[in-house]
Parts: sequence; C-alpha cells; structure tokens
Amino acid sequence: MGSDSLSSLAGIIYLIIGLIVASGHAYFTNLKQVMPVLSAILAVLAWPLVLLGLDLHFK
Repeated sequence: MGSDSLSSLAGIIYLIIGLIVASGHAYFTNLKQVMPVLSAILAVLAWPLVLLGLDLHFK
C-alpha cells in the first residue's frame, strides 16, 4: 500500500467520521435552504470542532 492510497484512505475515514458526527448533532435536518446545507458541509469538514462543542449552525 503506497503513501497515496494511505492518504486517500485517511481522507475517506475522516469524511465518514465527519458524516457520523454531523448526523449525531442534527446538521442534516432541514436541508431545504442554503444556510443549513453550508452548516452541514462545514460540520462534516470541521467535525473535531463540533465534538469540542462549537456550534456551526448558520441561521
């Protein structure tokens, strides 16, 4: 397994964890408007901050 495939695997795992964390903190509810979609994307990408208690919900 090369370093490229290892970094790709790490990126996929990071995104999967982000999806799980964002889902657990209700970032995927009410995605009919732009701001909740942006909140969900940000929560998936910055999931460690969500775990630390930072609220990334845009209003």
